[in-house]
Amino acid sequence: MSQARPLVALTGATGFLGRYLVESLHAKGWRVRAMVRSLPIHEQLAPYRLELVPGDLRDEAALRRLVTKADAVIHIAGAIKGHADSLMQTNYGGTKRIVDAWRNHAPNARFISVSSFTAREAHLSAYGASKRAAEEAVMAKDGNWLVVRPPAIYGPWDRETLSIFKAARLPVHPMLGSKSARLSLIHVRDAANALCALCNEGPQQQLLELSDAVLEGYSWSEIVDAACASVACSARPFHLPPGLVVMAASLNGKLARLRGQVSIFDEGKAREILHPDWSARGAHLVPENIWVPEISLQDGFAETVKWYRAAGWL
Repeated sequence: MSQARPLVALTGATGFLGRYLVESLHAKGWRVRAMVRSLPIHEQLAPYRLELVPGDLRDEAALRRLVTKADAVIHIAGAIKGHADSLMQTNYGGTKRIVDAWRNHAPNARFISVSSFTAREAHLSAYGASKRAAEEAVMAKDGNWLVVRPPAIYGPWDRETLSIFKAARLPVHPMLGSKSARLSLIHVRDAANALCALCNEGPQQQLLELSDAVLEGYSWSEIVDAACASVACSARPFHLPPGLVVMAASLNGKLARLRGQVSIFDEGKAREILHPDWSARGAHLVPENIWVPEISLQDGFAETVKWYRAAGWL
């Protein structure tokens, strides 16, 4: 690392996890150079001084400018929904291009690629397949790289998990997964702090998984209970038959296609939801001397609901 404040090159800085990572990096004394597709950037980033590089994952010249002279490169950007070919083009193709930029223009930098638990079961969805292919693009290279898989991430500013808390206020609480299924979760601030901690220390050429302190994950009933407690409602859970979940996802996907849209809740997402084990694997955890999670599910949900209410989202 250079003697001046070290520099991180970051994709996905304007996304949910990326914005919290910018906060964590600044708190630890890193300079941040971020690739952005458009201006203005998100209001959550207003307090931070960023070096901005216009472009996207298809722009090889922008990727070269992004990584040159960086001490670390963190790649978060990607697509979470889309047709199979577009997911592969963005998640695999974009990762391959930034990996090539890193090896060609910043070979001594530490490279961290943020993946997903879904890459463990690539056969379940086009998204999981594209994330697995992206991981393989990183792992095929020599150098100081890490692949980091976070589980489901929640926290203030997140619109994806807002539906959990809206549903918690309903008279009954449908659960999509089986009673025995386990699902890991992590607060966005913990996930950001983990990535920040891994920027300058820890293992190399490894695949790591993140989780909160409950490594075995949560049942759907436990998640519903925690969500209902956070909005001061009594939990009345019931499990939907798997066949009904698949049918609803298939119908939703077809209706979206008829409208010329892409829905995140499609057949692949249903298969992910119904998978019985999304708990963290102990053999792939971040070493405790590098990072440990600090935010419990109960505290994290309570903070998130408080923010949603203050923001008028809930």
